Order: sequence, then structure tokens, then C-alpha cells
Amino acid sequence: MTSSLNTFFEPAGVAIIGASDKPDKLSHGILRNMLEYGYQGGVYPVNPKSSEILGKTCYPDISVVPDPLDLAVIILPAPAIPGVLEACGKRGVKTVTVISGGFKEIGEEGKALEGQILEIIHKYGMRMIGPNCVGSFNLNNGMNTTFIKGKPATGGIGFISQSGAVCGGIVDHVLNNGIGFSHFLSLGNEADVNETDMMEYLVEDDKTSVIAIYAEGIQDGQRFIQSARKVTRRKPVLILKAGRSDEGARAVSSHTGSLAGSHTAYQAAFQQSGVIEVKNSTDLLNVAMALDWMPLPKGSRAAIVTNAGGPAALASDSLAENGIQLAHFSQATQAKLREKLSPAAQVANPVDMLGGATETEYGYALDCVLADENVDMALGVLVPQALVDTVKVAQAMLDAARKSGKPVLVCIMGSVSVHAAQQLLHDNHLPMVDYPEKSGVVFGALKQYADYLNSPPNDEETLSIKKDTAKVQALLAGSDLKNWGEHVTRPLLDAYGVSLIPGKLARDFQESLDAAKELGYPVVMKVASQDVLHKSDYGAIAVNIRDDGELENAYNRILENVHEHDVNARIEGVLLEKMAAKGQEVIIGMKRDPGFGPLMMFGMGGIFVELFKDVAFRVAPMTTADARAMLKQTKAVKLLSGWRGGIQYDTDAIIENILRLSQLAVDFPQIQEIEINPLLVLPKGQGALALDCRMILE
Repeated sequence: MTSSLNTFFEPAGVAIIGASDKPDKLSHGILRNMLEYGYQGGVYPVNPKSSEILGKTCYPDISVVPDPLDLAVIILPAPAIPGVLEACGKRGVKTVTVISGGFKEIGEEGKALEGQILEIIHKYGMRMIGPNCVGSFNLNNGMNTTFIKGKPATGGIGFISQSGAVCGGIVDHVLNNGIGFSHFLSLGNEADVNETDMMEYLVEDDKTSVIAIYAEGIQDGQRFIQSARKVTRRKPVLILKAGRSDEGARAVSSHTGSLAGSHTAYQAAFQQSGVIEVKNSTDLLNVAMALDWMPLPKGSRAAIVTNAGGPAALASDSLAENGIQLAHFSQATQAKLREKLSPAAQVANPVDMLGGATETEYGYALDCVLADENVDMALGVLVPQALVDTVKVAQAMLDAARKSGKPVLVCIMGSVSVHAAQQLLHDNHLPMVDYPEKSGVVFGALKQYADYLNSPPNDEETLSIKKDTAKVQALLAGSDLKNWGEHVTRPLLDAYGVSLIPGKLARDFQESLDAAKELGYPVVMKVASQDVLHKSDYGAIAVNIRDDGELENAYNRILENVHEHDVNARIEGVLLEKMAAKGQEVIIGMKRDPGFGPLMMFGMGGIFVELFKDVAFRVAPMTTADARAMLKQTKAVKLLSGWRGGIQYDTDAIIENILRLSQLAVDFPQIQEIEINPLLVLPKGQGALALDCRMILE
């Protein structure tokens, strides 16, 4: 499908439908950009009211535009777009960019109009960018259908943005700082072409080395994950996702649901597909620049060379926060530093050469630390001084970086006095940041991507699950419940091979006596009610019941507690279960995300899961590697793996149960939430048992 996008960026001819001869119109700006940045193909303004615009013959409609014609850019009022698209389809145009707004972003009427134009696109087999976008810019051939002013440097960053304003702001920001781009791609409403399409196009573009995305939402999350897993093995993908806060998220009834905020599914999808997420536009640009120009580190040990202690301290904090450690220099390196640096200089890491450090000292110090086998990357920090030539220091750091195969980042604090130094560095593809706090994000992202490339692909290792889908279908079809308690959820889990603690449903006290004798004391008793999902909150659970007398007391107490909390609660009886052996309690669960589908959770279980929030998420369907990564992301894995000589628990059984629950969620999309809490994990080799569970249907 990426071949269908080629003519957006390498068309032989472009029609500008709605082109205006008025300089204050957006369409005039688009036509001017098409003529000013070196595009060599045909440019055809279309407007029945003009015969010529900016020296180009103007055509009355698309039907009379001459060949070659591959792309139409439309800037007309929204109601006129369907008719124009019909004309484009009949003319044989295969790609269109609709700049105009007035579609789903304005409400239901606009949404209906957007649906209408999408039908026309599909009818003629066209592809469309937009509507409500600012167009596209291929910096390698000057093909610019935007109305954005200015041309950044040409380089390896392919920038995709759902927001036209963000796209324009980034262009203006980088005009004079040397960061280079291959493409600027504005997507707008994404009625047809979306960020996944563009990502797949850019991975095949030999002029693009890094893909940077600003996204407000992702369409078809499952496709995005599958595509990104392939793309990120070839080129790094960065995403700045807007709307990360959980404000406005509705409360849900399961632990999984309450812990899965609005941004959680995106984070999980990015983690399991190798995408690097950044938190702001500055980091997006800095990290993209670094990945375009710098080699990847072989480890996580950094050296700092500076003329000021305060900025070095800030850089050290930033590095630590992003998983980068300060390297320990060898004695030989420290001795070599002492040979030529000021006697007052600090030669441990950070290397502080004091305020008067010259370009010669910078070059020498960086040479020394980069030669140390304990150093994987280096940061040169300069605070400009009256007696120090900033450009010469920049040149010295550039020379040192060129001699080393290790990544080097420069931080020159300031603005007025650093532009010439920045220009020198960026012209020679050595990245510079202006605040030391930004260094950790850059090096952390480089290390994250290096680790990802060094990890085995996770799209092959899966678990073969024996499942009885017919049984689950029958259970779901035979009930009109929305909230399923443990006693009705257990059979679904059993159908997918989840090991359950032995248990029986009792409709009255006599049945509970029979069940207890069959199971054998000690037992656990829980209320069976669709209205009681959190049984401990109701006092509706009793553990370690050892005889008939305790059983009767527990039975009466549980029913009384439930009625005190909710006099209208529907009680179907009690669930008797065998008292479990000792083990570690964890939680596994699923909440269905509207964009990505089943969102799986793992964490420490029991009643404190929401208090400690030691949880990890991934999107199903999952591989074994995905499930294993979930465990490693939590602190719980240390406890499960024999913390301080303790018991090693059966983590393989956790992984197996996560994958079974994941497959159940994939197979039955009507399941909105389901969780096992707790899943009792037994010592290594002994498996795990589901002690409690619940489910919410659509």
C-alpha cells in the first residue's frame, strides 16, 4: 500500500484546486510554495475566475488540466469538496490532499460530510490526506503543498503530525538551527491516510533515517502495533502523544479498569512495538536529531566534561533519571587528565576544568575520557565565559567526537552567544542542547533503542493454548448478566485452561455444609452475587473455616454484611473453596481499550493493588516475550524471583495464565473487563491457582 502514497511526495504534476491570485489567501501561499522550493514537476492552478496566477496558466476545472497529473490539492469550502472529488476521480487523479476544514472536527454534520467524501475516495480507488490539514513537504525535491513559510535544512528526520499548527510551529522553530528533515507530513482528520500509512512509507524512503510523530490519537491500534514492530527494527520511531493525562476518565469497577488510565494503552503499545515515547516537543526534536546523527552506545556509562559544576550536577541527575550512569574512569585516565589540566581541576567524573577552561583543554579532556574503555558516551558542557571562545570550544569538541566512534552530545548553555557554535556543530552533525537537563533524555533514548535492536524479535514466540471456545460461547449466550462474579466467571477461565482453586456453589446453608465436607476443611466462603464485585469491601468473605460451627457463623455473617451494605443486593448463594496453600498473590487482568483492544495488566495482587500500583500493561494479542516483559517491568518480579534468598516462585505459570487470559479476551470482544485477583503463585514448578475472578460484559 505504500506505493499508493508515492505520488503525494514525488508527483509528476500537481493541480491546486481553489488557487487564488490574492496574496492573503492560503491557496495563494500553497501555489507560491510549489513554485519557490525547487519542485520540477507540472504545477496547475485551477480556478474558473482566473486565467493566470503567479505566471502559471489557470484552468477552469480539473477535467481540462493537462497531463502529467498525479496529485490534486484542494482548498475550497467543505460543501464543495464532494463534487470536486468526483471530478478528480473521473479525471483519473489517484491522490488528493484536502486542506479544507469543516468536517468531523466541527460536529455531526461535518462528520457526515467526511463520510461522504470517504465513500467517493473508495469509489475511485484514490488515496487522500486530510481533510483539515496543512499539506506535505518533501524537502528532497521541493514538493511543498503547505502554506507554511520557510524551508528547514534537509536531513534524515521524517516528521508526521496530526496537527497542522504543530507542524508549522516545528518548521519555524528549526529554520535556523540546522536540524535536518526529509519530510513534513500533516495528516489532519486522517479520514484515509493515517500515521501508520506514513510510517510504512517513510521506512522505505532512503532519505529518511528517523521517523518522528506528533499524535493526538492512533487509528486502528492493532495495525499500528504490528506495523511498528517491523518498522522499528529498521528505523527508530519517536512519538509525542498529546492527551496523556487521566483527567475526565470515568471510574470503572475493576482494579484493572481503575488502573488503566487514558494513556496506558498507548504506553503499552509503544513499549511492545519498540517505539520511543517523548514527553514534549523539545525532546522530540533533540532525540530525533541525535538518532539521525549519532552512533548508538554500547552501554549505559557516560562521561561529563565541563567548565561548571552546577550544570554538571543537573546533567548527572538527568542522566540517572533516564537510566544512564556516570562512568568510573580508570586510574590511567585520571592520571592522564592530571598531566595537562589545571591542578585545581576535578578529574573524577564529571571532569570539572573550572570556568577558564580553554578549547585545548576541552579537546584533550574529551579525548582522554572517550578513550577509556569504561565510557560508552560523553557529554561536553560549556557555560560561555568572557575569556573563552565558544566557537573554538565547539570545534574542539567536534574534533574529539570525530575521532571516537562513541556518541558525543554537546550542551552549551545560553542563547545570544551560542548561535554560531550551534551552527558549526549542527552543520557537522554533532547535536547540541541548550540545557543540561535535556542530556539524559537524549542519551536515554539512544540506549533504549540500542537495547531494543539487541533484543530478539518478540513476534514469533507464542503459547499454544488448548481452549473450549464452544463452551464459552454457550455460557455467554445463555446469560444476560453484565457483571459476572466469581461463581459464573470460573467456568470461562476453566475453558481456557486457567487452573482454579477447587470450589463449589452452594444455594443455601445445607448445600454449603455438603460442599465443605466434599472439599475438606479448612475452606473459604464468599458471597455469590452479581451486585458484589469487591467482596472484601462488603465483609462478604471468610477464610480458614475449620468446622461446621465456624461455617454456620460465617454463612450468617456474610449474608448479614451484604444486606447491611445493599438491601437490594441479589444473592445467589455462597461459593465454597478449598483453603489455599501459601504463595505469592498477583493480579492479572484485562480492560478493553477503544483504540487498541484488549489491554492486559499484571502486578502485585490482593487488596492493595490500587494502593501500591506496581503494575505493567501490554496490548493483546501477546507473545511470550510480551508477557515476560510485563513481569520484568514491575518490582514484584524481584519478590517472585527469590528476593534476598527467599522462595523462587513459578513465574512461568504467571506468563502462561496471562497468555490464556489474553487469548480469551481476543476471542470474545464482548468481554470488556476480566481479572483474576488474586492469582496465587506457588513455588517454582508448582504452578499458580486463580483464587478469585470477575468479569464485565459489554
